[in-house]
Amino acid sequence: MEIYTLTVATGTSEYSGTNNYIFVTLVGEKGESERTLLDNPGLDFCRGAVDQYKVTSPSPLGSLLLVRLEKQRYWVEDNWFCRYVTVEPPGGHKMTFPCYRWLVGDVKVEIREGTAKTLREDSSSQLVAHRKRELQDKQKTYRWVTWAPGIPRCIDAKTEADLPQDVRFENEKRSDFEHSLHYALLELSLKKLAIRFGKSWNDLDDFKRIFWKISVFDSEYCMEHWKEDWFFGYQCLNGSNPRMIQRCKKIPENFPVTSDMVQSSMAPRTNLDKELKAGNIYLLDYAIMDGIPTNTIKGKPQYIAAPLCLLYQHPDEGLIPIAIQLEQTSGLDTPIFLPRDPPLAWLLAKMWVRHSEFQVFQLLSHLLRTHLVVEVFCVATLRQLPAVHPIYKLLAPHLRYTLEINCRGRTQLISADGIFKRVVSTGGDGLLVLAQREYKVLTYRSLQPCIDFADRGVSQLPNYFYRQHSLMLWEAIHSFVSGMINLYYQSDHDVQEDLELQAWIRDISQEGFTELPNFGELHIPCIFIHNTDKAFMQSFKVFKFDWCAWVPNTPCTMRQPPPTDKDAVTMEMIMATLPDVSQSCVQMAITWHLGRAQPDAIPLGQYMEEHFTESRAVELIDRFRTELKEIEDHILSQNEGLELQYLFLLPSRIENSITI
Repeated sequence: MEIYTLTVATGTSEYSGTNNYIFVTLVGEKGESERTLLDNPGLDFCRGAVDQYKVTSPSPLGSLLLVRLEKQRYWVEDNWFCRYVTVEPPGGHKMTFPCYRWLVGDVKVEIREGTAKTLREDSSSQLVAHRKRELQDKQKTYRWVTWAPGIPRCIDAKTEADLPQDVRFENEKRSDFEHSLHYALLELSLKKLAIRFGKSWNDLDDFKRIFWKISVFDSEYCMEHWKEDWFFGYQCLNGSNPRMIQRCKKIPENFPVTSDMVQSSMAPRTNLDKELKAGNIYLLDYAIMDGIPTNTIKGKPQYIAAPLCLLYQHPDEGLIPIAIQLEQTSGLDTPIFLPRDPPLAWLLAKMWVRHSEFQVFQLLSHLLRTHLVVEVFCVATLRQLPAVHPIYKLLAPHLRYTLEINCRGRTQLISADGIFKRVVSTGGDGLLVLAQREYKVLTYRSLQPCIDFADRGVSQLPNYFYRQHSLMLWEAIHSFVSGMINLYYQSDHDVQEDLELQAWIRDISQEGFTELPNFGELHIPCIFIHNTDKAFMQSFKVFKFDWCAWVPNTPCTMRQPPPTDKDAVTMEMIMATLPDVSQSCVQMAITWHLGRAQPDAIPLGQYMEEHFTESRAVELIDRFRTELKEIEDHILSQNEGLELQYLFLLPSRIENSITI
């Protein structure tokens, strides 16, 4: 009689435990153990429990291949989350079998020992068959669907309730998410009623009446400095969307700025031509906004613009705007606004640029390039890679909650009756048209910061903290991922021979990114897509509130068309253009709700689930954490004494996955 010692670990979140029957069978190369009832119903498998058992076999099982877990209803049905099982054979070394999944209903699952293996490394026909069965089941569970034409495909789920339990929010996350949204909307609804429901503001100071107690330092700093040109330039580098700015080598033909126009903004003894050649002139071009359908809110049309904004890296004042045109076509009705113009005209022109920034940030950088792109990799990983595959183990922590938050986004934010339709100028048809335009030109290259900065010609821009910090993170992650990949693939031939990996890449390119022939080559070390660039977007959502909470700085909609006469701009025109009381309240509530720090956030490099068990992989993870700690210390040291600190890319503030 052979006796095996088992340890079974239950999840730590709410409702992870179960009162149901749990059975186990050990599967070895020489046979199977007895099917053993593990629990005392109602006593074992409590939340966070680590229980130990003995399992017997009439004869030695040989090398253990699988642990078969079965859950059967005892009194009432309740689900169970199993973290892992360890098995200590008689006279042998303890083996760890990671699980990290929910057992829902009367169900049977088989889990493998935690050593990562590619298909070619599995010599056992039983293990090869297990891989095949696992993928067949997953492909039935996770299916592709087209939510709308011209954008990446997504998970086949009409609402989050249709998702498998394994990719749903944990109960604590769900409760916090829904409570915070209701709290924010209720708080600002009360303020809205106390002011004047649905009316315009009287002056800019009126917005302070909804600038509530949950505001943070940088949002207050923004409220105080948003009118200043240097702060406008600072946001182009380190604000909510620092990927728009590009070097301007030649003034665009549709933006006829002359040297005389901007001479007063230049340093002494220089001019526009000299600064263009010196590489000190930069451009924001929102051509992608041109002709986008506009929203109608409560029967009233909203307006958008497609601005061009020229910026100058001044030797003393930093990056400052020096000319703004609010449409792509120049002409008598499309004036070029300058800092020397009447102050209200210049201020309104900058508001229009920031309004376009809101649309591009929310719908392209945030929705498309973050959530929708990541979802493709997420679905393909769940469909094509078994849990024992090294790439699955590498990516699994970065898939947490992504499918549910995306389902919620499709039903609550960008749906036909969602929040964007209620308060955003591109709500309705406009948001989809805008996303489709960006998707057509989306490339894998543009998702890699080290290349993107060079392509935009901004590698030498001073005080571009986003660039400095993101490149440090890129190097750390690239080193980590390369090290992990090299543990399991020694050559290109090994990659080509991995049929599961090839199926994964085909699923991404042919199913997920359908209609996108120019996306470019997909490289295996793609954790950066799941992680850093998307985590940067997560980080942006942490401080998005800072820039968007003060509504005049980044308005969600505009209720009057762009001005055509500089001298006609008045404060009354500005207030009639900016979002009304109701729209402002919703903007502030939603940006706080989506931008606040998440109570269950797991920072970059921290893994609550130990998918890798082999020592070499664990060593690389530890080294990665050390590098992230060094980056954290460097950023903190760099910001000491600064009035406006840039701490948004601290590794401790970057989440492992897209969770909000």
